[in-house]
This record gives sequence, structure tokens and C-alpha cells, in this order.
Amino acid sequence: MGILSLFTSKKQSGMPALKLHNTLSGETERFEPLNGTVKMYNCGPTVYEEQHIGNLRGPLLANTLRKTLEVWGYPVKHVSNITDVGHLTGDNAGDADLGEDRMEASAKKRGVSAQEIAETITQLYFNDLDSLGIDRGKIEFPRATAYIQEQIALVKTLEEKGYAYIIDDGVYFDTSKFAAYGKLGAINLGGQKDGARVEENMQKKNAHDFALWKFSPKRGERQQEWQSPWGVGFPGWHIECTAMIFTLLGKQIDIHLGGIDLVPIHHNNEIAQAEAATGKPFVRYWMHNAFITIEGKRLSKSQGNTIYLHQIIERGFSPMALRYWYLTGHYRSPMNFTWEAIEGADTALKRLVRAYLETPEGGKPDATFLQEFYKAVANDLDTPKALALVWEHIKNLNQATLAEADKVLGLGLDDTRPPQKLAVVEQSDLPEDVQMLAKEREAARESKDFDKSDNLREQIEAQGYNIKDTPEGQKLSKK
Repeated sequence: MGILSLFTSKKQSGMPALKLHNTLSGETERFEPLNGTVKMYNCGPTVYEEQHIGNLRGPLLANTLRKTLEVWGYPVKHVSNITDVGHLTGDNAGDADLGEDRMEASAKKRGVSAQEIAETITQLYFNDLDSLGIDRGKIEFPRATAYIQEQIALVKTLEEKGYAYIIDDGVYFDTSKFAAYGKLGAINLGGQKDGARVEENMQKKNAHDFALWKFSPKRGERQQEWQSPWGVGFPGWHIECTAMIFTLLGKQIDIHLGGIDLVPIHHNNEIAQAEAATGKPFVRYWMHNAFITIEGKRLSKSQGNTIYLHQIIERGFSPMALRYWYLTGHYRSPMNFTWEAIEGADTALKRLVRAYLETPEGGKPDATFLQEFYKAVANDLDTPKALALVWEHIKNLNQATLAEADKVLGLGLDDTRPPQKLAVVEQSDLPEDVQMLAKEREAARESKDFDKSDNLREQIEAQGYNIKDTPEGQKLSKK
């Protein structure tokens, strides 16, 4: 049965009350789902470029929360989007309605279609999730482009209810009609000036109004565009999540997760759209993870200080060392990445696995220890304290106890997941130019020239091959 009878019926037994920090209230609240099944959504990637380790903290938080909910006895329905259209380059500057579509821009840069970019980057993202021990089989990953009609229908509803208006470049949400706009994170709208947004678009009624549907500048100019009641165009970034949540989870959900940077605009816009359309509270618990920094600076592709999971693997560390490192910091606290920190996490993980394997099998889980462990986890997912408790008691914990703790931590101590199968292409079957690139990259890895190795990886992937680094060397498979 796995654990003492005290914990066999967890929702009704001695499990501590699960408490989560709710960005909406600013308080840590007792978790109580609307119904029996927890409906959970976390914002996924825009698949125009590979995700760096800052981007991966969100999915890891969602996975840890899901595991915790399951240990507490709750069934979970989990959805995480794949944004493959509508995310404009102006978003990072605080204006979600300006700039070029990131998918279109990436496609032009690489000389391929937006769909090809989306598929390639999505697969890289899935590979990272697999490497971090995140079970994709328990998550639904809807693509925004597969829900265009649902998005159009939601915009029509908002228009019919008087929340939308049309200007030259699209259909916009009128934030002045939604009195609670900015309630998430207690955003001070009065303290924000019109600035560049109004200079760029004088037709908007209010500085914080946002696009629900954007018109194509010129028909046929974009790769991704659709006919709508308002003209040919594409959805605004914010409408995607709301429409997919309504379709897959319903009009009201329990938990919505994302990075802290999404609070001021994206998530407030989601609330406005959803609650204007239904007149009901949209999300009960909003949870947000803090940034990852390098040398005190936020990880950013634009600043060129990004670190990717494959780089960690190429330096000889287990990908699960990154998961361990994430767990050593509370999800609401910023973390500063260093190679020394990952080395320390890798060493600690190896010690933990060795302790697990060297502990005799058999025996019952230690209920007293697990009560203390679960109490830490119940306090807004305090994984740093939970890990510290494991190390404090490691000499007295048997395999059964460690296995129970790992149901939350997800470090793979008792890993029975089947190894990832690759349709490996033999070296001799590769085109000559790819063979040369592969040999150069192997030499670069051996000499620890990781910048060159990364560059060669990109060249190989551009030729249509995936790369997986293993203890036996790099393995290439056809995309």
C-alpha cells in the first residue's frame, strides 16, 4: 500500500491542510478546489526559440504542484498551452500590441515556415520536459492555431456585451468597461502613463486597452492569418489562453500558473476577458514563479545571457540536477544561476540516489518523518525545507520513506520510466556535411568549447536532425 494507514485516504486523513500563495489576494490561503477534480492551467512557451532555464522554472513549478496535489489525493486535469501565433515582439517592452509576430519573425530569420519553426521548437521543449522528469502524458498541450474559431467566438461574445471596439489595426478590449481591471497584483493603473503605446496607436480609447484580434497589414503578407467577422487577421496573444481554458477546462478553474512577469499585463488581460464574458470569477488561485538570474541579471535572449538545459547536459551534469537546483529555492524567490551551483546540485543528487540505492529494501514508510515532510510541502510548496528535512534524517530513512518523499520531489529515485527511444541514425548513413559537423561538435565537446558546440548543434538541427547527448556520446535522429 506504500504508506502507513494514517495516510491511505489522504484528503480525509491526517494530511496537513495544503496552503498556496494567491497572487490575487496577496495572501497564503488554504487550498480548496471548486469540485472534486482540480482544474489547473500553466502558461506554456511561445515556440519561436528554444526555451532557456528561466523559461523552464514555470513547468517545473506546475509539475511539483501537480505531484503534491496527487499525493494529497486530488485528481488533476492539467492544461498547458503552446503559443504558435499572435505573440508580438513588443510584449517585453510592456506593449503587447506592437511589433512583429514572433513566429513570423523567426520564420523569416531562418528561411522556413512558421509551422516548421513551431514544430521544431515544440519538440525541443518536450525533450526538455522529458529530461526534467515531467510526465507529458498527464498534460494536455493545445496549440493556439488549433483553436482559432474558439478565439473568434470569444471575441464576438465580448463585442456583443459591449466590451470590444474596432480601430484601424484590430479589435480591442475596452478596459474602462471592466471596473476590476488591474486587480491581479494590485496594479496601479493611475501611475502608468500612456507613453509609447498611445504614441504608436492614438486610436485606442485607453492606454491599457489590448488587442483581441489584429488585422493583417496586407492580405497574404503573413504566413498565419484567418478570416474573421472583422476581416483577415490573427488573434491577440491574450485571447488564446482564455479561449483554450474555456474550451478544455471550463469557465472557472482552480489554479493558473505563470512567471511573475505575466502579472501586470497578460494575466490581468486574461481576467478581464474571461470575467467580462461570463460575469463569474475566472481563477481561484493565481500562482507565479520568480525570475532566474545570472550574475544578478535576469535571463534574457535579448541580453545574450541565456543558459539552456542541453548546455548543462553537455558539461556532464544530469538534467535532473537542474530540477534539484530549482527545488533548493522557493518558487516565489529569485534564484541566481552559477555553474558552481549546478555542480553542487549534481553532486547532492548523486549522493541522494546513492543513499536510496544503498538503503535496504523493505520496511514501512516512516509516518513521523513524512508528517514533518508534508507539513513543509503544505506551506506553499516549501521544497527547500522539505529537501533539508530529507538530508537531516537521511541516515534513518529507508527506501520506502524516500520513495514517498520523491512522489513530491520527482527526482527519479525509484525511476521506472522507460528510457526515451531514439531512431538513431548511424554515422555512416549521415550526409557527408552532417558527418563533418557531428565530428567537429564531438571534438568541441571533448575540449569543453561549449560555445562552438552550441553553434554546431544549431547547424546540425538546421539540417533536419535532433541531437541527444548520452554517456556514450552524441546520438543523432531524423526529425
